[in-house]
Amino acid sequence: MRKVIIAGNWKMYKTQGEATEFLMEFSSQIDDAPEDREVVLCVPFTDLTTVSKSLHGNRIRLGAQNVHWEECGAYTGEISASMLTEVGVRYVIVGHSERRQYFGETDETVNMRLKAAQASGLIPILCVGETKQQRDAGIAEKVIINQLNNGLIGVSQAKLVIAYEPIWAIGTGETCESAEANRVIGVIRAQLTNPDVTIQYGGSVKPSNIAEIMAQPHIDGVLVGGASLAATDFAGIVNYK
Repeated sequence: MRKVIIAGNWKMYKTQGEATEFLMEFSSQIDDAPEDREVVLCVPFTDLTTVSKSLHGNRIRLGAQNVHWEECGAYTGEISASMLTEVGVRYVIVGHSERRQYFGETDETVNMRLKAAQASGLIPILCVGETKQQRDAGIAEKVIINQLNNGLIGVSQAKLVIAYEPIWAIGTGETCESAEANRVIGVIRAQLTNPDVTIQYGGSVKPSNIAEIMAQPHIDGVLVGGASLAATDFAGIVNYK
């Protein structure tokens, strides 16, 4: 059975003090959210320990924003899976478009990160999606299928979340029409061998459009950027009806 997962990606925002303030405000606002909704906060590395300590007995799950494929080594600035699990991380974002665009991430390195995450018991959130140029050229589906085919080599689909994030809709205020997002996610689902993989939508998700997005039959959750930084906004998303 597919799980509903509402995840927030803080990107490079919030100090430890700001994270603590957010949790104090946010936690009480989601007390009445249905229990079958998994709530995840993917926070910067420096916030992980602070947030983890604040989540004991809480329904919120802790997520990281990246993981290296090696267990240890001379990889300055990188973080291994065991470093994440040690502080209570359960989920990790892999292959976000910003990692691909700004930091040279490839389908090959995404694949290695996915396998390393799963080997340590982490649940990776694999991000896939097309640029505006690729969509306008009519190759969006081809790009996404290639990302899946190359990224999922040797990866278990039993412990996996996929997030469809049309790159042109991330942080732009431009949201992919919910019916179109549902169609593309249906294409993604058709490539998988496990029908129970949770597939999220990401891209300018807000309290005002979450109900329409979640009403789509193929969409199992959302990966939220900007709106996850404000406690009331993110609570409004988690509490959608």
